[in-house]
Amino acid sequence: MSGDVMNETSTSIISVLLLCLLFVMGVAIARLRNLFAVVMLAGIYSLVCAAWFILVDAVDVGFTEAAVGAGMSTAVLLGAILLTSRNAKPERRLARLGPLAVCIAAGAMLIYATSDLPAAGDPSSPANTGTGLTYLQINWADTGVPNVVTSVLASYRGFDTLGETIVVFIAGLAVVLLLGFGERSLSETLRKLKKGDKAP
Repeated sequence: MSGDVMNETSTSIISVLLLCLLFVMGVAIARLRNLFAVVMLAGIYSLVCAAWFILVDAVDVGFTEAAVGAGMSTAVLLGAILLTSRNAKPERRLARLGPLAVCIAAGAMLIYATSDLPAAGDPSSPANTGTGLTYLQINWADTGVPNVVTSVLASYRGFDTLGETIVVFIAGLAVVLLLGFGERSLSETLRKLKKGDKAP
């Protein structure tokens, strides 16, 4: 019993540390003006998010975050930087008050909404009753996968997950086709047009 308590305590401590790290990186991303540094830090942010998801037993969400957030999104943003400047344009201090007010209002509403959420592990919560309870009872016998969320996405909703994967793949392929490669890439074409050269 003491071992379980120690594991839960250590997991909680690591979870809090990761969340604090995410907060610090979020503030740093908001304050940085170098777009390359922002993209790199955003990729690290996604990796830390993926680690936190895995820590709370949401392995499937963690893999998705690592692949899409840290992988494909970072590659797409790096490609977009080729079409823009490396640094963000300076803006007036008063122009930041609007987005700041929106963030504070949205955060306050989210915090207020969490007051109605059931406690973690509450057996009477909607997720643990009705259909959710049925999946909890038959999951291991049907699939042999200990993580219920993973088994639902990969087995019970396998075709739906396959469709989502195809959509993400097509979106990434479309971005690659738009940006292009080598001399015929969109970035190289725009650079040549700026220099007055003939586009390929």
